[in-house]
Amino acid sequence: MAYGAPFPVSEHGALMQRTAWAAIAVALVLILIKLVAYLISDSIAMLASLADSAVDVFASAINLIAIRHALTPADAEHRFGHGKAEPLAGLMQAAFIAGSVAFLAIESTSRLIEPHPIADPGIALGAIAVSIVLLLMLLVIQQITIRRTGSIAIHADHMHYAGDLLSSLGVVVGVVLSSRFGWQKADPVVGLIISLVLALSAMQVFRQSYDQLMDRELPDGDRVRIREIVMAHKDVTELHDLRTRMAGVHTFIQLHIELDPAMSLTRAHAVSDAVEADLLQAFPRAEVIIHQDPAGLEELPPFGPG
Repeated sequence: MAYGAPFPVSEHGALMQRTAWAAIAVALVLILIKLVAYLISDSIAMLASLADSAVDVFASAINLIAIRHALTPADAEHRFGHGKAEPLAGLMQAAFIAGSVAFLAIESTSRLIEPHPIADPGIALGAIAVSIVLLLMLLVIQQITIRRTGSIAIHADHMHYAGDLLSSLGVVVGVVLSSRFGWQKADPVVGLIISLVLALSAMQVFRQSYDQLMDRELPDGDRVRIREIVMAHKDVTELHDLRTRMAGVHTFIQLHIELDPAMSLTRAHAVSDAVEADLLQAFPRAEVIIHQDPAGLEELPPFGPG
């Protein structure tokens, strides 16, 4: 899991919302372009790409709503914030993609049985060329946002549009093979391939969203990094009960550190603050909770010495 520079919530939140709006705008333009191209060309591969873009606009709208909700500050009823709105949106996106996959598979299979010639391949190729340029620009913007914020919602959207780019490239292959080389079945075959790519994308989005909703631990590499940061403090003799999870762009880290039993409460508090500061430098959007234990506590009688 990669973490970006320490962006304030307001700053990376604004970046996420701008990116979500950009995705909606691009998806609407693509729908218009592909709808006109499909009506003229009657290409099943173009229909597949159109359906992909239609799913994208709904998914991106849900993303925008979820991002705005996830960035809402914690309140009396949601003390841990609203970060899980992002993985919830991810599950909805996975459902949208699954429905699109079923539709494309049925249409492609039907057209594979009864192939239709593409009416105007030039229109189809021109529309796809414009789509590819717009998608490449959007994917670059989304990648920058993901790198800086770690947003699962933007990442899910990024997967959709990467699939849309692949489907657009597939349309080019299907149209060329069908119109230039006379292989009419190439068009529906490309539609089936696109549906498979979308299905794999849906599975990945579902898995990532499910892991966050079920409070899955951070990757082992991050947990090892946390331990190294904590144990780098000479006053910390041991660490235990490390618990981690993510909710949207926020990370939650809880742990116990063992300190010298003779250490004053003031000193123990200062050590904990120093450990927390180092953890926040490595995980900028984390909420860190540290409990201090006297070293060797498990070896003491239940009520302490004496």
